[in-house]
Parts: sequence; C-alpha cells; structure tokens
Amino acid sequence: MWIFVTRAIPEASLRRLAEAVPEARLDVHRGPDLLSPEQLLDQARGADAIVCTLTDRIDAALLESLTPPLRVVSTFAVGHENIDLEAARRLGVRVANTPGVLTEATAEIAVALLLDAARRVSEGDRFTRAGRFERWDPLAHRGQSVYGRTVGIVGAGRIGLRVAATLRRGFDCEILVHSRRDPFETDAASDWADLGARFATKDELIAAADFVSLHCPLTPETRHWIDADALDRMRDHAILVNTARGAVIEEAALVRALREGAIAGAGLDVFEDEPRLAPGLTELENVVLAPHIGSATHRAREAMGRLCVDAVALELSGRAAPNRLV
Repeated sequence: MWIFVTRAIPEASLRRLAEAVPEARLDVHRGPDLLSPEQLLDQARGADAIVCTLTDRIDAALLESLTPPLRVVSTFAVGHENIDLEAARRLGVRVANTPGVLTEATAEIAVALLLDAARRVSEGDRFTRAGRFERWDPLAHRGQSVYGRTVGIVGAGRIGLRVAATLRRGFDCEILVHSRRDPFETDAASDWADLGARFATKDELIAAADFVSLHCPLTPETRHWIDADALDRMRDHAILVNTARGAVIEEAALVRALREGAIAGAGLDVFEDEPRLAPGLTELENVVLAPHIGSATHRAREAMGRLCVDAVALELSGRAAPNRLV
C-alpha cells in the first residue's frame, strides 16, 4: 500500500498517518516547487491514496490515469473546486476535505483585514517605516469607523456566521446576509436571528453595506460576483474583504475601482489567479494584501492535518470518513 502527499504538511499529521496505516509506504513531495500536472501524474502513479492541497489540480484525466489502484483523495483544505468530484464518483475514488476546523482562524483574518483596511493600518506602517512620520497631523490617515456600521456578509456558512457574530457583538454592527439559500430557512436560523441579521438581495446588500465580506464558495454563479457593475454600485466609502476564493471578485475591475475611488479600500487574502496578482494591485495604498493565510494558525493547520490523514486511514480500511465528499 502506498500513500503520496503532494506538499509538506505538519509533521505531527504525517506521524499520525504513518502510525494509523503502518503497512503503507508514505512519500512526501517537500518542494519547494509545486508539482505540475505532469509531475503529479508521474510521482503519484501507483498510489492507493493521495493527500493533496488546493494548489493541486485533481481533474478527470489525472483520476482516470491513476485509477486503479487509487482509492482515496484527501485534500488539506475545505474548498474542493480543484477536484473533479463527478469523475471521482464515477471511478469509485473517495474524496474528503477538512471542514469546520478552520472557521475561527479564517474569521479572524476576515475581521483583521476589515479593520486594517478601514483604519489604514498597513498603509500607516509603510508610511512610518519609510521615515515619513514627522509629526501628528489632525487631517492625516483618516479611515473608516467600524463601530455601528452596516456589514454585508456574502455566504451564510460557518465562517460568515462567525464574522457576523464578531462584528455584531464586538462592534455593534448591523448585519445583512446574502446567500444562495435564505439562512433563516436553515438550521442556523436562530443564530442569525440572535444577531438581528436581515436577509438581503445582492442589490440591497451592495447598496447598503459599509463593509462587504465574502465567504461564499466559488461556483459558476459566484465567479465574478463582485464585478465592475457591483463595484460601481457600492458606497464610495465601502471596504471589500475577501477570504473566500479570489475569482469571486473580478480583480481587474477591483484595481480600477480602488484607483478611481469608487470604493475606499479592500482587504484580500485570496486572488483570482493566485499567486499572480492583477496588474496594478500592488501599487495601490488602499488595499491590504495577505498571502492566503486564512487558516494559518498552528491550531487550525494541525486540526486540518488530523482530519485529512484520518480520512485516508479510515477510507483505506474500508470505513467511511465523516468528512467524505463522495
């Protein structure tokens, strides 16, 4: 039996996997370069299980080439748009992800980006480091207040709910929420009601929100959900935050909006063509850029690792992992 891991993940997770499946050979690609699709096919050929990350493209062609003996793909991520689930189902390959364990970490980053962009903290840091801070100025570095403002949450899952709760209870914000399904018709209805949240259409949310925070999955319907038209209809003092998937925003349109002052600022942890950024984005002072660190806490990454490798061990033993997708 053979398990192939496409990237280095926490060593505790690798030890856990080796102990759970002691009869398996365990190979880890430690990089630093990512595997190309051709390299992944070559290096994983013959594997019974693959532990992958969101940067690995697990498409139908790869799955067909590796199956059999491939039985399990476990991704070190919540998002799984890089994996062809229909092809996996057709070929009988089990797929698992790591839901639930990075809710708090990602919510923290969303709130941090919102506060940073609103209060121009990173911009002020660059200003100070450059030796330009000579005296206090009553007119300088004025940003957007967060307390008591209206926040639009796009995506009513665990992370969106946690961000909404933090901003409602910590900053007395009014909460608008938009999702494919009305959250007041789900099991989380009472949680949203406790926050005094209101369901809003896309048009209502964009027009009313002082801050818009994106927490929806990337689907054909949500790709470029924030496009040039949406940016034009946002408030000129609005702050846009994205910790979901980069392509939810039309990045070139965002650069134009930030440059022209259509919105006041943005905080981004994900990018449309990651790790490449849209031309002009890094030149702007009114955007905070983070290198996809939403889940980057010791606690979250270790929990992700446990879920990921436990799924492999369970599926290889013939038992269903609780986090199985197909």
